[in-house]
Amino acid sequence: MENKEFFAALTDLVREKGISEDAFIETLANALASAYKKQYDGGAEIAVVLDAEKGTIEFRATRYVVEEVVDKDKEISLEDAQELDPNHQVGDAIVRVFVPKDFGRIAAQTAKQVILQKLHEAERDNTMSEFSDKEGELMEGVIRKIDERNVYVELGDKKIEGVLPPQDRVPTEKYAIGDKIKVFVKRVKNSGRASQIVVSRSAPGLVKKLFEEQVPEISQGIVEIKEVAREAGHRTKMAIFSNDARVDAVGACVGNRGARVNAVVEELGGEKIDIILWNEDPLAFIYKALSPATVLSVTSRGERSATAIVPDDKLSLAIGRDGQNARLAARLTGWKIDVKNASSPEAQEILAQLENEQVEDAEFNNAEEMVEE
Repeated sequence: MENKEFFAALTDLVREKGISEDAFIETLANALASAYKKQYDGGAEIAVVLDAEKGTIEFRATRYVVEEVVDKDKEISLEDAQELDPNHQVGDAIVRVFVPKDFGRIAAQTAKQVILQKLHEAERDNTMSEFSDKEGELMEGVIRKIDERNVYVELGDKKIEGVLPPQDRVPTEKYAIGDKIKVFVKRVKNSGRASQIVVSRSAPGLVKKLFEEQVPEISQGIVEIKEVAREAGHRTKMAIFSNDARVDAVGACVGNRGARVNAVVEELGGEKIDIILWNEDPLAFIYKALSPATVLSVTSRGERSATAIVPDDKLSLAIGRDGQNARLAARLTGWKIDVKNASSPEAQEILAQLENEQVEDAEFNNAEEMVEE
């Protein structure tokens, strides 16, 4: 059956919308076969062949030659087959090319459905492709839907949907339809119908991106965020470093009268943020990481393990509520940290040893000075 006008219209459509013509024709052929079987002949083996170059559409019904017919829709007896062609043998496939009744209506309805489906898929794929480079970025969105499990956020000008799952929400935050929020694009998965953009409010990356937004020195590469450890809704520790000795990294992040850090804190609903100067010496880094507590000494006690000694009245501050401060310090530095109060036997032993080492160092230095004289 020739239908050149039909194919010409399809060619123009796929070119205009950026759809793959081969994929479109394959989908349309399958849809036409399915539509025919559903309306006329549910059990037959039907295939539809579309030839865009010739502008033809063929419906093909296949039956197989058997000695005893069990399914008349798919099989034909040897006797009946040989009436059609004496050369037929058992196992042969007999293909009948035909044009179904009311073909125009079937084709029009099916083509319309496939066109809408393909346009939707193409639009979604194009939009997802645009979002593929947004992974790890900060985006603004509006909450459009909330169900029993997820919060759905409308993102960007294309208004594509991002999913905010339970593990990426902040326990202290409440979400309502219509709320405007900033989210961290955690993952972009582009895989057909399963395409999904997962966003987060609890990821450490959100804090990092919020500071990048507020602190020009970070985007300029002058100040560098080395590590972020976070317990969302409660506290964050962020380690920073200045690549320019003339620039105070902590001061840049805090801002004039705390304006920059306060803007981030406000976006995070009051979450506390400790800004710590990073140090390549891990023990010196641990000193800073246990802020706001005062630390008397930090000593290594094995591979990536250290003991930090603090004044007795600072022990609870160093450990934090439910161990939070020490736990975040450990995550930030990558070291296991055992916090001891100064009056504990183990701390006294360490402090005495340190004092002896200092005395020995002083005596050695004095001896060297006497030899030089």
